[in-house]
Amino acid sequence: MATTETTATRAKVKGGVSAYRLRFYLGLIITNIVMLMIVVLTAIPYIYMAFSAFKRNDEIFGTPLTIWPRVWVWDNMQRLLSEFPYGRWYLNTAIVAGVGTVLSVLLASLAGYAFAKYNFRGRNLLFTLMLLTLLIPFQVLLVPQFQIIRALGWFNTYQALIVPGAVTAFGIFLMRQYTIGVPDELLDAARIDGASEFGIWWRVVLPLVRPGLAVLAILSFTGLWNDFFWPLIVTTNPSMFVINLGLASLVGPYDYQYGILLSGALLASLPVIVVFFIFQRQFIEGLTAGAIKGF
Repeated sequence: MATTETTATRAKVKGGVSAYRLRFYLGLIITNIVMLMIVVLTAIPYIYMAFSAFKRNDEIFGTPLTIWPRVWVWDNMQRLLSEFPYGRWYLNTAIVAGVGTVLSVLLASLAGYAFAKYNFRGRNLLFTLMLLTLLIPFQVLLVPQFQIIRALGWFNTYQALIVPGAVTAFGIFLMRQYTIGVPDELLDAARIDGASEFGIWWRVVLPLVRPGLAVLAILSFTGLWNDFFWPLIVTTNPSMFVINLGLASLVGPYDYQYGILLSGALLASLPVIVVFFIFQRQFIEGLTAGAIKGF
């Protein structure tokens, strides 16, 4: 009798485990299918852009819609580089995105370090006021920023493209959250060893918040590289155009050279992709670590 009950219990447990495994693997399969569909839907526009850069206009808008070019047109890329100052636009964008990213990361880290590790009068009030600026739409600040740029005589200069975005409230908030996790004992030990406050920030704090720096660097670089509206406001000289503004200037009222435009868009997307793949591990680690930081 006991043997029969034990066998029945084992069969029941085995059946329950089998049902659990079945539900687990079924859920895993469904999740992977959904993720694959999202990846495909996200990647199709970029794949179509990459191949359409080597098509003629009639093939780009022809029916049926095809991804693979019937005839490879290499002239689009050649005309883009020879007939238009695309190299200059590329250089302008690289300077603005590179310098702006470095300034954004360093200044946000300094401010975040101050808010996280220094007890000064009005710290919480100042931090709250800074966060409230995130609620102000960018369009509201256009007129004051425009007047400041005009008063400084910065039209058609790199300063106008870099300085307004060199410090952001989000960047300071992000770096403050990461810096909170740095143990105070390390900072006190560095002070006892005679390190200056700048040395503590440079040699102790920055190495410990590298995931946060990677997150902010990728976000800043992507935002500056893809920026269109602000360069449209402060630049009128074609030699100071960034890539997006330069490509927009190629669109005429009657003539649309989409092959050339897509060639420019293809080249413009490469640096962002490269930067992400270089820092993707730190980026993912930074997002994961930032998700568990306290306010």
